[in-house]
Amino acid sequence: MNLAELDRALRTLRLSGMADVLDARLRHAQAERLPPLDLIAMLVNDELQRRQDRLLERRRTQARFRDPSRSLDSFDFTFNKKMNRALLFERATGRFITQREDVLLVGPPGVGKTHLSVGIGRSVITAGDTVLFTTASTLIAQLVKAHAEGRLNERLIHFGKPKLLIIDELGYLPVEPDAAHVLFQLVSRRYERGSILLTSNRAISEWRTVFGDPVVATAILDRLLHHSHVLTIRGESYRLREKRRAGLLGTCGAPSTTGASSIAPTPRSPNLPPDQGAVSHVVRGSLPDVA
Repeated sequence: MNLAELDRALRTLRLSGMADVLDARLRHAQAERLPPLDLIAMLVNDELQRRQDRLLERRRTQARFRDPSRSLDSFDFTFNKKMNRALLFERATGRFITQREDVLLVGPPGVGKTHLSVGIGRSVITAGDTVLFTTASTLIAQLVKAHAEGRLNERLIHFGKPKLLIIDELGYLPVEPDAAHVLFQLVSRRYERGSILLTSNRAISEWRTVFGDPVVATAILDRLLHHSHVLTIRGESYRLREKRRAGLLGTCGAPSTTGASSIAPTPRSPNLPPDQGAVSHVVRGSLPDVA
């Protein structure tokens, strides 16, 4: 079998990772006088690496990130110098997924919640888990439509499959009672089975104004907060800061902020245990007063 025939045979066997580097590896082995076993080991490693790279790329595509180029490494932490990077990178290890815990990123618009959620999602994929990204409005619209068409269970299965479901921008639009009920079904389905990373511009204590049904709001929070890491991000909008630097907003283009930007604990209602100064905490069996 000559080189061309061997190349065709490898591709027929779907070993394109080997085929792509076969000629270069043979030349290298001859030049370095490598033993046959070393040559075979290099070719096998090339094939494994090719498959791993293709798997990661496929999972990133399936995740449907809004901007797949975003990562924790590309996030501008100088914008918010007191942000605890260690906590965010800890979430990126995916250990919370192994524990079937949830993560809630809460803060005003423009402080980087979406960027951070995508960055964590990308890291989780690299660690070997599956991720699906969606906005709250898109998710709810799909669930409501599927419910009207008698396909709700199909959509619930779809959104229940990934190890991590990222729901972005909850709170920008009110959720009607019927929509809240189908969202509750999804949260309930994933409860203690799969993790949710949720971003919101509304404090958790304000979620009763987001959902049209306070009873459903309580039920959703009960499940999301039972095993959760809540990170509250404070600071001015990164986008508005850039506009202000360009002279497009003047001195009163956005409300001023008081105090330093930071990640801090979500304000807790009296019925929640103290967080003892932690900036990320796991809440079990407790929820804010939403009644």
